[in-house]
This record gives sequence, structure tokens and C-alpha cells, in this order.
Amino acid sequence: MAELLDLSHTVEHGMVTYRGLPAPIITEHLGREASRASYGGRAEFHIGRIEMVANTGTYLDAPFHRFDGGKDLSELPLASLANLRGLKVSAAGAGSRAIGPELFEGLDVRGRAVLVHTGWAARWRTEEYFAGHPFLTRAAAERLAEGGAALVGIDSYNVDDTADLARPAHTVLLGSEIPVVEHLCRLETLPDRGFRFFAVPVKVRAFGTFPVRAFALVED
Repeated sequence: MAELLDLSHTVEHGMVTYRGLPAPIITEHLGREASRASYGGRAEFHIGRIEMVANTGTYLDAPFHRFDGGKDLSELPLASLANLRGLKVSAAGAGSRAIGPELFEGLDVRGRAVLVHTGWAARWRTEEYFAGHPFLTRAAAERLAEGGAALVGIDSYNVDDTADLARPAHTVLLGSEIPVVEHLCRLETLPDRGFRFFAVPVKVRAFGTFPVRAFALVED
């Protein structure tokens, strides 16, 4: 039997994903008790309401996030988001924040979702999560783009060094139409190979980022 592994953080009221961006506000639009009158007391329903920025929880970046005129969420083909052959590459315990191209040396990344396991997700919902995180260098992003990666994911605060305002990894990857998934988790549960990866956001026009339920299907 194939196994499904959830690689996403849960979105919760008041949760801060990225320092400086507002936390989601999760409320009721219609509560169960109030709904009963509409159904003659024979049924009740809950309709929720959520106010949030797109960069919340585990989310996917489309080219439009970085480039005016780049593909938005509605324009990304499903084939670039779902049922992708997966490759996990471990940078945990590397001793350096900067993840260079040598991590991917000799690896065939073509057509694959390349997931970089740093172990940083263990700091989720703590102050430590926001500073000193691992990131991909420009050279690493170029290696992945030149190698034909289909998607790049990381279990860190950002695929870029947030001190670098040029955001080279985003620029290279999204400029090559390679979607990026940030704030993954539980990558330690994945094998290095032998899985399929899924990270499908809502199909929204003129949006470049949205939360996903990222998961892997580990093949038997």
C-alpha cells in the first residue's frame, strides 16, 4: 500500500508565518445555532470566514509573485504542481546557512520536485524560526534551474536569505517558471526517492502566492 505523508503546517487563528505580515483571522460567518432558522430547525451548518495574506502557512509561489507578467496561480498547469516525481536532498546539520550547488552535485533533478530538508521546521511557531534560517544561494538556484527541476521546496523560513533584498533564489527559480514551496514540514519522514509530490493552491487569477496542502505519496 502506498502511504500519504502530510508535509504542511496547519493554518490557525493568530499564527504568524512571516514576521511583519499579519496573522490570519479565522471567524464564523454563520454559526450553527444561527443557521437553524434557515432550515426550520431540521439542519444546521457552519460557514467560516478567514482573512489572511497569501503568504500564510505552507504556501506556493508562482512566477507572478516575483515578476509582473509572470504566470499567476490560475495559469500554472496542474502538471507543474501535482503528481511530480520527488527528490529529497538533506542539508540538515550542514553547519552553514548558505546551501550551495554542491548539495545537488551528481543528482538528476530534471522533472522532479526537489525538496530541501534543513530541519528548520522544528522551530515553527517560535521566535527562533524568523532569524538565521538556511537558504539557497543564487548558484544553487541556477544549478536547479539549469538541471530542469520542476518545483523546488524547502522546510525553512525562506528559500532566500532575507537579508539579501535582491532575492536571487526567487528571481532565478520563478524566472525559470519553477514554482517554489516554502515552510514545508516533516520532510524527515520522507525517503530520498520513491515518492510523488503534490502542492496545489486555489486557482486564483492575478495572485502569485497561496497556501497549499502539500503532501507526498510514497510509492510501495
